[in-house]
Amino acid sequence: MEQKRKISGWVSGPRGQWITLIIWIMIVAVLNGVWPSVKSQEQNGAVNLAADTPSVEAALIAEREFPNEAGNPALIVWQRPGGLTQEDLLHLQALTKQWEANPLPDQTTVMPLHKFPLPALQAQLSTDKSTLVLPVLFNKEADVVRLKASVAQLKQQATAQFGNNPFNESIESTTALSARVTGPVGISIDATGLFMNADVSLLVATVLLVLVILLLIYRSPMLALIPLIAVGFAYGAIGPILGFMAQQGWITVDAQAISIMTVLLFGAGTDYCLFLVSHYRHLLTHVADKRQALVYALKGSSGAIAMSGFTVVISLLVLLLAKYGAYYRFAVPFSLSILIMGIASLTLVPALLAIFGRGSFYPFVPRTPEMEAERAKHKGKPVKQKKVHKSAGWIGRVVVTRPWAVIAITVLLLGGLAGFSTRIQYTYDLLSSFPSTMESREGFKIIGEKFSQGELAPVNLMIDTEGKDVPLQKVLDSLPYIDQVFDPQKGQKNEHILAYRIELSSNPYSQEAMSHIPEIRSATESALLEAGLNNVEQKVWIGGQTATQYDTKFVNDRDTSIVIPVVIGLIALLLLIYLRSIVATVYLIGTVVLSYFSALGLGWLILHYGFGAEAIQGAIPLYAFVFLVALGEDYNIFMVSRIWQKSKEMPMKQAIREGVNETSSVITSAGIILAGTFAVLATLPMQVLVQFGTVTALGVLLDTFIVRPFMVPAITTVLGRWAFWPGKLSRVEERSASTE
Repeated sequence: MEQKRKISGWVSGPRGQWITLIIWIMIVAVLNGVWPSVKSQEQNGAVNLAADTPSVEAALIAEREFPNEAGNPALIVWQRPGGLTQEDLLHLQALTKQWEANPLPDQTTVMPLHKFPLPALQAQLSTDKSTLVLPVLFNKEADVVRLKASVAQLKQQATAQFGNNPFNESIESTTALSARVTGPVGISIDATGLFMNADVSLLVATVLLVLVILLLIYRSPMLALIPLIAVGFAYGAIGPILGFMAQQGWITVDAQAISIMTVLLFGAGTDYCLFLVSHYRHLLTHVADKRQALVYALKGSSGAIAMSGFTVVISLLVLLLAKYGAYYRFAVPFSLSILIMGIASLTLVPALLAIFGRGSFYPFVPRTPEMEAERAKHKGKPVKQKKVHKSAGWIGRVVVTRPWAVIAITVLLLGGLAGFSTRIQYTYDLLSSFPSTMESREGFKIIGEKFSQGELAPVNLMIDTEGKDVPLQKVLDSLPYIDQVFDPQKGQKNEHILAYRIELSSNPYSQEAMSHIPEIRSATESALLEAGLNNVEQKVWIGGQTATQYDTKFVNDRDTSIVIPVVIGLIALLLLIYLRSIVATVYLIGTVVLSYFSALGLGWLILHYGFGAEAIQGAIPLYAFVFLVALGEDYNIFMVSRIWQKSKEMPMKQAIREGVNETSSVITSAGIILAGTFAVLATLPMQVLVQFGTVTALGVLLDTFIVRPFMVPAITTVLGRWAFWPGKLSRVEERSASTE
């Protein structure tokens, strides 16, 4: 304790405050000068599935035995409601003739429509003759920048050929010819474009939001800037550190991780700053010496801040246990950002508060009663008596006088919302997370409507027959969910390996289609067994987008079953060490978990019925859990710590009442800021971030306005000093019972 007091005194001392600030300036300047920025090290195409995943193994077999030398396809979808005209087809033939004679940059081949007689070309159209899909293939080695330039030139030449730009025409038009670029090339171009400059706009929006909320709550310009300055310094240090780690190959970062990290840093970082600031402001009304008040504030809040930050850091590091790449890649950037922000909250923020002193709160400067009296005397004015609002402590009174009613109401409310979480529909289709108006998604939609859905993403089934006759095609044709099976191809290096192209009768991106993957595998293995082969599970490979999504779901379920219990276990251990109470640990975790499921349920109601989402991304529950459970415990720790401290000096109910009332304003402010910053994610075009931001923001608000002020203190009131069991405070009931 003495060591903590010395550190607090040094950081806030006349010399220490400036030395601390200079050290932070030097750290940020040096790091940014010698190490690369994290933005320059982004790898947005990093794989999410490990090499031993079945669909990945299938892709490797396909690449070895059935290499696609043609290239990476861009599918140009041409559509005219009422039917493509003969003039349209002639223009398309002229285009393919031009692209064959003068290929686009990185173009490898194009379907030669100009060599098709018009009757043969019309046979390539959709059933209603309104749509044609023209594949243009590009070099596999071309990156997104080169592909984007090539597609831009393609559009220019098409516009010149038709006399107008069909790529700008709405697909809802009833007469005009429209065109859309989709397929792997179109999707990769659009996916990259979604995050172009997104981190800059997100950073600006987050800073402005936090600044406005702080100004509205505290009405002090300087106080609004101090947390942002601290977060800015932390952000300035984190960027080059992550950039260096990525440059060395220790971690992989992508745009999505950086976007969420920015929000987490500003939301959680501002919260930690406010925990200290609010305590400091309160003490300034009782302690005349500003430095002494700051030392007391650090002493009283540093433990809760450190514990809150450490809880989040440990919880996020658990993501290192995940096998899914997107989860694994989040662990280090997120946990490191919170760690550095925690250090800034306990060093830089006190230094800034010491430098500005009471001026930090201008124009509403907190002073002791004696200082107010002296100030009024100097001005020749009477001392103004502070108004005491009778409603200021109503929450504290309610939870200690009607705890059972509060528990019943909050449990019914949160439990009812949690019930809707069982109705959530999930999707693992990356394309569905793109905006519905995005070009490549519109193109895929047209293909699905005008052609067989199975053509969108056929299943690639490969078997090793070892030279035996396996009547697999007959078996596959008999399966009711398969629309078409093409004749098998022989492997180029092993002719005993056969590949079957399978088109499903349902949407290949749907949950229904995913459920058919194990059925296809089982039917194939049975056919191999009947043909007399052994170890058949090692002779079947299934690839394609449907198989990839099935594996994604399988890995996601595996990660969820491991990460969630470990996070709960570690948080329980940390709470037990900090609070020394088994009972408190159990109900604090229980309330946050209930709040998490309530957030999922409420999020589904809003996303499904409000935004029209048919399903949410399968990654949302795990993302939301790690953040909500870890961040939700921050508020519990801060409030319960204050109750614990007061219960040493006063009756339990009074401690609860005062603890709730003293922490209500800062936790409400912190919760609004944290929820607001996560809600900023909803402004980005990626649906997965919209959904994550919505669910997480709702969870924070539920914690802020229901769990923390009502449920937790009501449970604490009912338990009394049993809430401390088996800690020392649970054994002082006799001394305080008479006074409660």
